[in-house]
Amino acid sequence: MKLSTILIAIPLCVVAAPAVAFDIETLTTLLENAEHDEMSPLGMFMAADWVVKGVMLSLLFASALVWVIFVTRVLILQWERGALRRRYRALDQKRSLVAASEVFRKRKGVMGQMVRAAERERAASGEGAALKAGIKERVGSEIARIEAGAARRMGHEAGVLAIVGSTAPFVGLFGTVWGIMNSFISISESNTTNLAIVAPGIAEALLATAIGLVAAIPAVIFYNILARGLGGYKVMLADAGALVERTLSRDLDLATSEAAESRPVFHLGAVSAPAAE
Repeated sequence: MKLSTILIAIPLCVVAAPAVAFDIETLTTLLENAEHDEMSPLGMFMAADWVVKGVMLSLLFASALVWVIFVTRVLILQWERGALRRRYRALDQKRSLVAASEVFRKRKGVMGQMVRAAERERAASGEGAALKAGIKERVGSEIARIEAGAARRMGHEAGVLAIVGSTAPFVGLFGTVWGIMNSFISISESNTTNLAIVAPGIAEALLATAIGLVAAIPAVIFYNILARGLGGYKVMLADAGALVERTLSRDLDLATSEAAESRPVFHLGAVSAPAAE
């Protein structure tokens, strides 16, 4: 048996019998039975036209890609949300960017980028009450860019799920139409309308649509789940950015008040008039 046939048969067997615990002996048995059973999913695949085979393989690959993207994105999203939550609490407890600088100096992540951006801008702008508004505005702009970049990176692969969910049924329908056309051509060449002869070709064609739905339905569901998760993650990013801006504003106000208190105060004494002679 060819290696390519085995590689093609594995995903088809998983689609056909998901409740079976596969091992080498089970897979070998299914392959041998499929060679003799033309109405099994693998048998229909092996008897299909090369165009329909290409459609089925592309849809199976898309279905596997959807599952891989969903699992990895969910794990990464959960990790990032947990890390963002812990670092939010750490900064909230410190209540000062200066006090939190040691915590966030070497840590990677969105929160660390925001804190370091605020510290860089404050160091580059200098001190002074007249500079506070400009510092806050520039830091807010930088934090907004960091938030947008983090949200874009997190949702980068979610577009693949939307593409698969919207196009997979039509790709499967194309394979079905092509297979039915070939079935009608075979009917005309054989000059018979016997259902036993016509049914296998039509079943092969409909298998492409079935695989397209198998790829599209999970893709749409997973996309909606990830969209909700990304929405919550964006809210957390906005909260983290707001906390950094509040902490920076507090530090600037404290620095201004300390500078005002340390400034020396001069009192002008009364000038007496000259005595009359």
